[in-house]
Amino acid sequence: MKKILPCLLALLAGTLPGISLAGATETVATLDATQTTLGLIVVCIFMLAYVLVMAEEIIHLPKSKPVVFAAGVIWILVAIIAQNHGMPEYAHQAVIHNFEEYSQLLLFLLVAMTYINAMEERKIFDVLRAWLVSKQYNYRKLFWVTGWLAFFLSPIADNLTTALVMCAVVVAVGAESRKFVTIGCINIVIAANAGGAFSPFGDITTLMVWQKGILKFFQFFDIFLPAVVNYIIPACIMYFAIPKNKPKKHDEIAKLKPGAKMIIVLFLATVATAVSFHHFLNLPACLGMMTGFGYLQIFAYYLKVTETKKAMRHRESQSKMSDYHLYAHQDIEYDIFKKVANVEWDTLFFFYGVILCVCCLAAIGYLHILSEVMYNQWGASLSEIHRATPANIMMGMLSAIVDNIPVMFAVLTMHPIMSEGQWLLITLTAGVGGSLLSIGSAAGVALMGQSKGQYTFFGHLRWTWAIFLGYIASVAVHIWLNADTFYVAVTNV
Repeated sequence: MKKILPCLLALLAGTLPGISLAGATETVATLDATQTTLGLIVVCIFMLAYVLVMAEEIIHLPKSKPVVFAAGVIWILVAIIAQNHGMPEYAHQAVIHNFEEYSQLLLFLLVAMTYINAMEERKIFDVLRAWLVSKQYNYRKLFWVTGWLAFFLSPIADNLTTALVMCAVVVAVGAESRKFVTIGCINIVIAANAGGAFSPFGDITTLMVWQKGILKFFQFFDIFLPAVVNYIIPACIMYFAIPKNKPKKHDEIAKLKPGAKMIIVLFLATVATAVSFHHFLNLPACLGMMTGFGYLQIFAYYLKVTETKKAMRHRESQSKMSDYHLYAHQDIEYDIFKKVANVEWDTLFFFYGVILCVCCLAAIGYLHILSEVMYNQWGASLSEIHRATPANIMMGMLSAIVDNIPVMFAVLTMHPIMSEGQWLLITLTAGVGGSLLSIGSAAGVALMGQSKGQYTFFGHLRWTWAIFLGYIASVAVHIWLNADTFYVAVTNV
């Protein structure tokens, strides 16, 4: 029983190694508290905090609060465990490394959300909404338009930023239909995650596998058709739940504010900069994003200067000062830091809490249990080429609990010996498995905040069964379509 309980807890909670698991292989070898009382208490605290996260819609407690509090409590216990093992500096070194990893995620998301807020303030999404409404598309056609746009944009712009942009469109266009917004956001999460799975630039998980040298650039496109299947099956099912009516036509005409088009260009340039930093210079993607934030800051200064001059000319040509004050208030005071202040901080702190909680679970040995059980014991009766298949399928499903990025990082940290087909399989499942739950991917978590309560955990959960059908079908299509790759060994992990 002492051995079974930690394994079960590992499958529920210890399988959620955070982004900061880069040092997990070192910590597992020197500290194992998986069968201690304090170790089990740590797991229970994390699970309790996550139950509160999933109950956010019922208890109206912001999702960041329970996990941020739990992170502090859990690391106190980890520090005590480390001291009891005669390793007083262990917890300090581990948490400092985790802070470093979280800071990269924080800066990346902060810049992406700031750009989204800037584009929203410049009326970009209002104009897009007006354009879509002018086409007189009904909700069902809008469902497909936004879904396919998300699927084909995410391989270029990455699934998170694509989901944020398309969510803003869905919320704007479907303002009068909560049901459309809910299903539309689910559709976007599935499409963005599926689209990002077959491109090295589409998701951080695929980028990690590519940068590791396990798969070559064009090998990722072998899972294009499985990714299409993963999206199209749940989309076809959800399609029939979309209202048939059209969005309410608005009389007002949306007009872009000065600099709107340039902000779009700068946003694309920022994404390109982030990818280039990571691909060509081997620098963190967040450094490229922060460089892109510099683009926006400089352009914001330009906007302020030029609009001030326009206001001055307006004052000289107008006798009524009230018109000038109104104009100046709307256009001159373009403060980029106001856009930063308006980002979804609850989402950012939620990631902080989850990463810190999960990483302490790895620090006390649960990742080692996970690797032993899933990659050494599961599939032992299967043939050599399919021995890792059950583990890779389950890892994708487990990514729905927290995020696909930590799951992929966990697999890379475990260093399992697998064929190219198996690595493509885990790339696929980790990329699309997060769609099973709203909290399973950065796109889903970000959209819960972006949609202002219209897209929720339980709203997504109602369609998990349909998403699961797409998940299983995509795995089957990959195993059938790319059967030859399961015989090609990968030895440079």
